[in-house]
Amino acid sequence: MVPEDRLEQIVQRFQYLEAAMSDGASGSDIAALAKEYSDLKPVVDQITGYRQLVAELEEAELMLADPDMKELAEEEIPALKQKLPDAERALQLALLPKDEADRRPAILEIRPGTGGDEAALFAGDLLRMYQRHAEAHGWKVEILEEQVTELGGIKEVVAHIKGDGVFARLKYESGVHRVQRVPTTESGGRIHTSAATVAVLPEAEDVDIRINSNDLRIDTMRSSGAGGQHVNTTDSAVRITHLPTGIVVTSSEKSQHRNREIAMQVLKTRLFDLERQRVDNERSADRASQVGSGDRSERIRTYNFPQGRLTDHRINLTLYRLDQVMQGDLDEIIDALTADAQARMLAEMGQ
Repeated sequence: MVPEDRLEQIVQRFQYLEAAMSDGASGSDIAALAKEYSDLKPVVDQITGYRQLVAELEEAELMLADPDMKELAEEEIPALKQKLPDAERALQLALLPKDEADRRPAILEIRPGTGGDEAALFAGDLLRMYQRHAEAHGWKVEILEEQVTELGGIKEVVAHIKGDGVFARLKYESGVHRVQRVPTTESGGRIHTSAATVAVLPEAEDVDIRINSNDLRIDTMRSSGAGGQHVNTTDSAVRITHLPTGIVVTSSEKSQHRNREIAMQVLKTRLFDLERQRVDNERSADRASQVGSGDRSERIRTYNFPQGRLTDHRINLTLYRLDQVMQGDLDEIIDALTADAQARMLAEMGQ
């Protein structure tokens, strides 16, 4: 169990923050104090609940020596002992290191992999799956960039998903998603295997990334719609190249000003993600605290349509309700991935 002296340090720090805010900290300090206070409050609540349970158990055990109270104590002790493991686990989870990006909105990127037209169609299916999941959680999805195929598939899509805690819920979706099904274009009824790559990045804030304007090459080009659609006749599309990393971002809305905003937002997010990966790699060479390696070339999940089966290979989870999953019902999978990640971190803390 967590040492009592560590719990006491956390409680004392929380009390200090509470007093500092009550005494009227300066404007420049109050925001930082308030953030740390709000981060610590759920932890302190768990500590308080755990300590109260331990105190009640100790009191009940002392009551055993009193003949008048012994019977009552014998009734209370088993119930209190039964609650203790859950309280300990809840406290341990509250004490796990927090990913500061968990609360943020996210940038979702989907691209087809092997499989040609069928891979592009599957990429479109994945986008709709995430859109439905977002809708069920009250999140807002804004398509920033989308390139479609003649058959209605997706060559590439970049979406901004806004809401509280979006990244925490979707961050384990990054990787290669494989599909096994009979394509609509297949006359022989043969099952094909294709894939799409998903990347979920925490939205970068202005304080995260500072970009030197000399590191950018900004090109404007003519926007073009899909076949048969109105084609923009002005050079409004924007392509930004970050010269040090070679990252290229494009946006092709009708407004050149809006395109520049979108492209810069996505560029900052990708650079922020690169920095997070660098820090993670330095902190832990094997990245044992994460589900899988975090490598976006890693196959993470298979969607088998003939069998109605979904398998997440990282945690050996198999579900036979693929239809509901494709309708956006991802909570069971995400909860299992989150629980597995927490278990790994708890094991790491215990070493």
